[in-house]
Amino acid sequence: MLLMEIERAALLPQLGTTIGVVERRHTLPILSNVLINAQPGEARLLATDLELQVATVLKEVKVDTEFSLTVAARKLFDIVRALPDGAKIRLESKDSQIVLVAGRSRFTLQTLPAADFPRMESAAAEAHLQVPQNVLKRLLQLTQFAMANQDIRYYLNGLLLVLEGETLRLVATDGHRLSYAETKLASAHDNRDLIIPRKTVLELAKMLGEDEAPVEISLAGNLVTFAMDGVELMSKVVDGKFPDYQRVIPTAHDKKMIVNRQAAMQSLQRAAILSNEKFRSVRLVLGKDSLKVISTNNEQEEAQEELEARYEDTPLDIGFNVTYLLDGLAAVSGDDATLAFSDPNSSMLLTSASEPTFKYVVMPMRI
Repeated sequence: MLLMEIERAALLPQLGTTIGVVERRHTLPILSNVLINAQPGEARLLATDLELQVATVLKEVKVDTEFSLTVAARKLFDIVRALPDGAKIRLESKDSQIVLVAGRSRFTLQTLPAADFPRMESAAAEAHLQVPQNVLKRLLQLTQFAMANQDIRYYLNGLLLVLEGETLRLVATDGHRLSYAETKLASAHDNRDLIIPRKTVLELAKMLGEDEAPVEISLAGNLVTFAMDGVELMSKVVDGKFPDYQRVIPTAHDKKMIVNRQAAMQSLQRAAILSNEKFRSVRLVLGKDSLKVISTNNEQEEAQEELEARYEDTPLDIGFNVTYLLDGLAAVSGDDATLAFSDPNSSMLLTSASEPTFKYVVMPMRI
């Protein structure tokens, strides 16, 4: 019996949106599946890992009869991706299986009952806001790289979202560096904050577009939902206390150096080649209108780079993780970046005139 007809070009992007949520190995086999829910004229895909759920609407789909089933997400995605452009896909039912037919290709896949598929249900929203997709995407680009990855301090494995009146703020830290950015909202909201898990942040960043189409953000209990362009991403939030980021961001660093961003990145990348593989450390030596970047390793090898900079203060010699410096410089746009210091034992603050709300703090290293 025919269940559904759809063009490959309409199905593949929506499968791609859901596939990032599906875990390759899971204790519950059904979580490796995608749920297909359909009724005449419309069909939806849903995937979840019990912490994060993505639902998408299939457009330009022909559905003759209502049905609901689950099928292996990765296999279905790989099959559809491997089909030629312009292929028309037919899904047919066969006992506890579905048959995917496209031209002379035919694939028979096992299904599991839709009734067994777990779904996250959201309560009534306690807060609701709209942000242009390109604005939220840029905020994520400026902050997400500083999130921790599998840190025992689980509350660092994510991104802090802060609502404060008419301000939306995002903050990430792994304990060694901190990234901060904010934007103004169209209306004021009650103050609240929550930690969005790392996986959710990464999937959201992939889904957001480059235009000003809105993304609807809803907060309800321990859930946050992002809705845009027929896609709804729902996630549990991290239950934990985020560090006091306001105390970490320096306000009195008086030694300020302005560097050409691209030149500084190129010098750091070259110096990194001979840096210690484990600690990735480099020395920044600040002098009048010059910056030296020096790295050494256990083989007694050394790299030294020198570039012009605007600096009129006292000389300073301070060490940092070169990867952290490169991440911050790569995140911002514009020609120049400002590096602010206090002393060799204090953090560095990186800012840019092109990103007025962006602040990036890096702790020093002893070399």
